[in-house]
Amino acid sequence: MSAQTAIDWSALLKSGDRIFIGSNAAVPDALIGNLIEHSRDLNDIEVVHILTLSDQIWADPKHKNLFKINTLFIGGEAVRTAVAEGRADYTPCFLSEIPQLFEANHLPLDAALIMVSPPDEYGYCSMGVSVDVVSAAAQSARHIIAQINPRMPRTNGHSFIHMDQISAWMEAEQALPVVPPPQLDRVTERIGQYVSLLIEDGATLQVGIGKIPEAVLGYLANHKDLGVHSEMISDGVIDLMVRGVINNRKKTFHNGKTVTTFCIGTRRLYDYVDGNPHIEFLPSEYVNSPVNISRNERMISINSAIEVDLTGQVVADSIGYKFYSGIGGQVDFIRGAALSKGGKPIIALPSTTRDGSVSRIVPYITEGAGVVTSRGHVHYVVTEFGIASLQGKSIRERALELIRVAHPDFRAQLLQEVRKHFWVPGYQTDMPTSVRELGDIELKKLDIQNRSFELRPLRPADERRLQEFFYSHTKETLLLRYNYHPKQMSREKSCTLVSVNQERDLALCIVDKNGQTEVIHAVGRYYLIAEKNSCEVAFVIRESQRGKGMAKRLLAEMTAIARSRGIATMCAYVRKDNKPMLSIFKKGGFVKQPHDSVQEVYLELELQSG
Repeated sequence: MSAQTAIDWSALLKSGDRIFIGSNAAVPDALIGNLIEHSRDLNDIEVVHILTLSDQIWADPKHKNLFKINTLFIGGEAVRTAVAEGRADYTPCFLSEIPQLFEANHLPLDAALIMVSPPDEYGYCSMGVSVDVVSAAAQSARHIIAQINPRMPRTNGHSFIHMDQISAWMEAEQALPVVPPPQLDRVTERIGQYVSLLIEDGATLQVGIGKIPEAVLGYLANHKDLGVHSEMISDGVIDLMVRGVINNRKKTFHNGKTVTTFCIGTRRLYDYVDGNPHIEFLPSEYVNSPVNISRNERMISINSAIEVDLTGQVVADSIGYKFYSGIGGQVDFIRGAALSKGGKPIIALPSTTRDGSVSRIVPYITEGAGVVTSRGHVHYVVTEFGIASLQGKSIRERALELIRVAHPDFRAQLLQEVRKHFWVPGYQTDMPTSVRELGDIELKKLDIQNRSFELRPLRPADERRLQEFFYSHTKETLLLRYNYHPKQMSREKSCTLVSVNQERDLALCIVDKNGQTEVIHAVGRYYLIAEKNSCEVAFVIRESQRGKGMAKRLLAEMTAIARSRGIATMCAYVRKDNKPMLSIFKKGGFVKQPHDSVQEVYLELELQSG
């Protein structure tokens, strides 16, 4: 390779041409500086790009006559300001479809300004840390103009370009931008913990950069056989790959390989991907294709949002009328994960803005904001207050699930707002409350006769599930539980039974979970008798699950919670002919007390003695 430092820009570009600038951590800053320095009589060059980690000198107002910006993803303050001031345009597009804009001449490119590694002995340079849409831009542009950077890693995959394809080039050493792992706070840690609960061994992950992805990765150290098929990777994947947690053995697409389109992080990451045969950098139109994404079984897509409304609509690129970022690959991966066998599309976000003054779970999206991901796409929404499961849920159920994971300071207001539009019926008067004694995740895993179950609070969105549970009972079960034979469980009645003030009373259930499908098998509840500082407890168990210890486990949990709340006694009324339930209470320490009824036995447990 002979030395070349001067580029004859006048032979490559003319006024009004359109150029592409390399992406993410591979912005050819020295090359752009050279163009500005030697631009002479050039004017109105349209600049097209996605996220660019750079000082973005082309967006400086002093270059407004030279450059006209049309960004496909807003990132960096200089470009964001230019868009806000009307000096630059924003063109929304799925990342998987941006290459089509170049190839089909919707945005024909006269030149692609890119950064590459030095050529190898065969004359091939690597696009290094950013293949993404750079590959398509290079294939579509009339001219490829390259900055050859000796500090650019040589990555594997479809990342190579031959020197014969390059119209002009210059050698210029440039340090890649360093984005250190973020400092995590309590809220982000909690979100990461919740998301990790949705990730099974053998799953394939899509993660981005920022606090939430790093928090999620931090809670995966005890997982096994994870894979990666992701638009990008960051430092968080390194330790998991080194420890063998991410080994790609169970991937059903590109088995054995971590697949990505670009990486952003520290020098450690850039060194790690350099020549690493276990990581393949492939073009965005391939990696971000929802069809290809779905070929990974158990595909987990983790994305964030600016706000989510109570129907599940996701705002991700704008704050009101202000465009902030872009569509990027969010919809590509959410759709791909939804189509995947066992896949889970997840939106994860803090429940409020940083200062806690504004809820990010909102009754309706902010005026001027745009929906990036529709209410039909989202399966899970995760905040620091829990996991809202939305797939297959009605608008009413979605609203109640999302209110449950909103910040407690805003739940009453959110319920009041949705009731105005009848999304939640008038008889739904109570907002979701928490059972803090069950721990941060309000969930306990149970292993009963080699089957996995979950013990958790009953929630307002369980209205239909509780109806189904009721109608599964035999007449005998209903008689033993209610002491008469009720024939109907109306929506209003079911709503009352699931909309419990869990800080006063208590309602727990044991569910069998298959994906997002949950079936209630047991319900236990107590009602506080405040004047006696006592509570009355009752159970009902699905007939097919009796004799397996579910009632015993529910009783133990409720007893522990009542005791921790300072309740003095727990009591129960049981029909004399309900021998199994009497046995459970007696084994739980309840003592028979005098009672007037000839049909019922009254039992009591002292909670605070000893």
